[in-house]
Amino acid sequence: MELGSTEVEGFRIGYARAGEGPALLLLHGGWNDSREWRRQLEDLSDEFTVVAWDAPGCGRSSDPPEVFSLADYADIVAGLIRTLDLGRPHLLGLSFGGGLAIEVAHRHPTAIRSLVLASAYAGWAGSLPQDVVEERVATILAEADQPPEVWVPAHLSGAFAGPVAPATLAELAEIMTDARPAGVKPMATAFAEADLRGALGSIAVPTLLLYGERDDRAPPPVGQAINRGIPGSRLVILPGVGHLLNLEATEAFNREVRRFLRTVPPNPIR
Repeated sequence: MELGSTEVEGFRIGYARAGEGPALLLLHGGWNDSREWRRQLEDLSDEFTVVAWDAPGCGRSSDPPEVFSLADYADIVAGLIRTLDLGRPHLLGLSFGGGLAIEVAHRHPTAIRSLVLASAYAGWAGSLPQDVVEERVATILAEADQPPEVWVPAHLSGAFAGPVAPATLAELAEIMTDARPAGVKPMATAFAEADLRGALGSIAVPTLLLYGERDDRAPPPVGQAINRGIPGSRLVILPGVGHLLNLEATEAFNREVRRFLRTVPPNPIR
């Protein structure tokens, strides 16, 4: 696995890269970075060039300004695709990364080959009641300035539906502990303001939606609404799984992703 960084529109963007074949770009969720995708980098790289980015303010990437919109993040993703010469990659986003992937597909429709949206929202404003959005943002902004041991345990317990291996918990806790306020705060405020419902109908690439049956953060009705909004999209709900389905049900997650990507034509037209 290669760890690299590159300049994109004035930002240093870190990434991990593995494998050869059609490009698959992975966008992580909040509090996390490219390490969230270790299992996908290891498994899917036998068939794909798998690239996992660090969003601005996360991992090895430079920090964004305090005010940074979801559109700004999407433009950096599009710039990274060009800079790394990925052609038209498949784009897979989880949670925040899923909403970001929707924004990329809307703003840069010719930049990607397909979409995989995992535990995704149409922005928090587009998927959740306003009082829930306000509560989430207030909690995250308060937690961002506190020591990780104060907030990491609650986030770990809310990430999974059932028991997971201690090594998985330790790995995720290490990633979350490294999160920086300068990355978390603009991400939370950008996502709270984002309402992507109006963008769903414009998505014209093959799209797979993956959700956990027991996800309390982005429950299946959130995915069902996005599924209705994206023409021709396919929804798969993994039984007994929570929010971070790529970690809790890695084998099933990777199998569904691989099966879908194999069906996407080189130049998909719908």
